[in-house]
Formats: sequence, structure tokens, C-alpha cells
Amino acid sequence: MRLDKALVEAGLCDSRARAAQLIAAGAVTVDGVVVRKASADGRGVLALTHDPIPWVSRAALKLVHALDLFDLEPAGVAMDVGASTGGFTEVLLKRGAGQVYAVDVGHGQLHPRIAGDLRVVNLEGVNARALPDDLPPLDWIVSDVSFISLEKALPGPMSLAKDGAVLVALIKPQFEAGREHVGKGGVVKDTAVHDAVRARIAAFLRQEGWTVTHQDDSPITGADGNREFLIAARR
Repeated sequence: MRLDKALVEAGLCDSRARAAQLIAAGAVTVDGVVVRKASADGRGVLALTHDPIPWVSRAALKLVHALDLFDLEPAGVAMDVGASTGGFTEVLLKRGAGQVYAVDVGHGQLHPRIAGDLRVVNLEGVNARALPDDLPPLDWIVSDVSFISLEKALPGPMSLAKDGAVLVALIKPQFEAGREHVGKGGVVKDTAVHDAVRARIAAFLRQEGWTVTHQDDSPITGADGNREFLIAARR
């Protein structure tokens, strides 16, 4: 049995995704030996040596970095676009948001701890390009989306933003640049492409009536090793 699956069946992790994160972080041992491959043989005595990620997902570290570096404090009603397991949602709640609408086209991805929080509205199976009509005005928008450009994913949520609303989004060049710029394994290595993508997204936000306030590198790379970037704006 694969190690990631074995950890779930042993009750040491609540999902294979979480198991894979801990394995990659060197926090899992099999018969006392650290193993770093999720596909490794999971037979033996399994143990977690530590939990290096005190959130429901590794992605939370990206938003924590942005909030700290940009000196931002979530509040009021927020939307997490591309919520997945809920890392960004968890950070918003712990940092002061009163309610979070967790939007994701997938189903069953939100961590049970997040889905069970009464402050969270789980909009699973919902495309950010076709949001329900009964949503409230938003004070905050955060976004970590894949396989779609921010230029397509954000207009719907941004149309709900109040004056003075804050946006923090993760820019992923592999989903913004043309195919000709994406190399082997889906990795974009050309820094000129990174710069062009960042400039284009900043221009898009300005065209939508937002003021770009901060930009920085993400503190961690994507799962495939891609460099990612954070951008913050205010309406």
C-alpha cells in the first residue's frame, strides 16, 4: 500500500493530500526511517515526527506571508476563490474575517474542520465565473486558482466588492502565460515571462478600478516547483 494511503488508513492523516504534504516535508517515518515519497511502501511502523504545517493546507503559508508583509487585517465578509481544502479560508478566519464564502468548482475538498465552521459558507461545485445571485457585498477577496487565469476568475467576485474592499491573489505564471512559455513538467522558468505576467495582472486590476498596493514573491513554490507571486489591491 502507498505510504500516503497507509497514513490515512492508520488515522494519522485525514486525507491523502495532507499525508503527501507531511511526507514531502520529511515529517513521516516508516520503521524509524524518514521517507519523502508518497508512493513509497507504507508497510511498517508509521509515525509523524512533527507537523511543520499548522494549517489545513500548505497554501495557507502564502496568505499568512502576504498579510504579515503587507500589514493587512482581514475583516467582515470575505470570499476565498479556489478554496480547495480551505487553507486561505482558515487564515482569513483566524486573522479576523467574520464570514467566508469558500468557492471552488470541485466537490468534497474543503477540510472537515473548515466546512464545519459556522462562519464558512461552502460553495462547492460553484464556478467563480457564475456565482449565485444572492451573495452579499464583500469586504475581502482572496484567490488561489489553478488552470484558469485571474482575468477570468476574478471579475465575478470583484463585482461584489464594496468600496475599500481588499484583494489578495496568487499569480501563477504557468496558468497565465501562453503554452509556448511553459516548459517541461509545466514549469515556467523564464523570469521575463514572470515579469510580463505580473505586469499584465496588475494592469488588469487597475482597469477594473482597483489600486495595486503591494506585490511580492510567494514564500513557497507551487507543488510542481513553479515560482508564484502575490499581489494585493484595494478598490
